[in-house]
Amino acid sequence: MSLIGFSARNHPQQAVRDYVDDRRTPADVFVPLMARHQFTLDAAASAANALCPKFYTRETDGLLWSWRGERVWCNPPFSRLEPWVAKAWREIRDGCELVVMILPANRCEQKFWQQHIEPYRDNGPHDGATLTTRFLAGRARFAAPDAPVPHKGDRPPFGCVLLTFLPEVSHATLQ
Repeated sequence: MSLIGFSARNHPQQAVRDYVDDRRTPADVFVPLMARHQFTLDAAASAANALCPKFYTRETDGLLWSWRGERVWCNPPFSRLEPWVAKAWREIRDGCELVVMILPANRCEQKFWQQHIEPYRDNGPHDGATLTTRFLAGRARFAAPDAPVPHKGDRPPFGCVLLTFLPEVSHATLQ
């Protein structure tokens, strides 16, 4: 079997659809992160799943606004990851204090990962910023907006990874 000519793309279950992209981050993932990082902004939320008092929705579009001075949590739409990762890099270099982002861990072969993450992850400072990765054990259970508790079997077909973007000067203080 040859991979020549293979073009990476989202699995059909990961296509742009509200019921796939609009998912609440599990409390067992978010609560310890919030305790550690004290997030001030949920950059990619909906009114039903926002985890911070200040948040951007699809309508207010967190990609269009500055995150300067914020401590950002981001659970981006899994069907459209590249602009969110690129935005995190821009913002961390432009005065954002911290960005922690959860992504599917099965995208490391895709172009956005190879361009924006792989060359820089866990390698120390790059252009005034650092990026660390932490692969989560198991599969997170994300809840749909209309379901207060995820139902059994509502786990994605992949694990997740946390990306932490920090300005170079902050990196030592948050270890």
